[in-house]
Amino acid sequence: MKLHDNYLHDLYLRAYEWLIINGLKLVIGVAILLIGLKVITFLSATIRNRMSKREVHSSLQPFFLSLAITALYSLLIIWVMTIVGIPFSAFATILGGFTVAVGLALSGTFQNFAGGVLILLLKPFELNDSIFAQGQEGKVISIQIFYTVLLSPDNKTIIIPNGKLFNEVIVNVTREGKRRLDFEVKLGYYVDVDQAKKIITDAVNSVPGVLKTPAIRVGIISFEIEHIRYTVNVWVQPNDFLNVKIALQEKIIKDLKAGGIRLLGT
Repeated sequence: MKLHDNYLHDLYLRAYEWLIINGLKLVIGVAILLIGLKVITFLSATIRNRMSKREVHSSLQPFFLSLAITALYSLLIIWVMTIVGIPFSAFATILGGFTVAVGLALSGTFQNFAGGVLILLLKPFELNDSIFAQGQEGKVISIQIFYTVLLSPDNKTIIIPNGKLFNEVIVNVTREGKRRLDFEVKLGYYVDVDQAKKIITDAVNSVPGVLKTPAIRVGIISFEIEHIRYTVNVWVQPNDFLNVKIALQEKIIKDLKAGGIRLLGT
């Protein structure tokens, strides 16, 4: 019993001694912690308002806000631990090892996440843009943090991880507001060049959806052994590309036949 009383007395003395030495630090640490929590609450509201005013993409706002708050909480905890006198080295070692392990396990996910953030910040494309990427073509219908969703011309949903998407070539056919439509017509050497160009030009001008500017271009692109290749370059709205191409080719074939020009293979 006496041994137990001595142990409690010794424990009390050590606690009292620690409190005398570190009591002021503890009080200051608790005060800084409480004040810091209030400051972080104020700063989070300020950051949220600033992002809304600067029109930061809605998909990025929660990420940046969470990142900022996490960083502020981490700095506050480290500061309080330093003031109170709690050693931070062991905690830092454990945290570093955990971070490395998680990073290795989720490297692909982090790559997609980073790609999504860069896409939303740098905006190589936006919603409703038509793009070519990763061997796929489609209209952008959704941009998420980890992936981008396209809708193909034949109504297929295409989901592309943002890590792969941002690290490869992206062709945005919508951004400039107009797109050039190119195709060729092969005619024999017996065809009168001026007559063929006039028929093709008149056909192009009669098709709805062909833009007047820039000007259309019809001309000979090359001479082959058995035929001459005529190139046709017109400008259209990106969303009208396929419809105008089909209508234009059908109109040219019909008008050439109506003008007495025999097409190769007929």
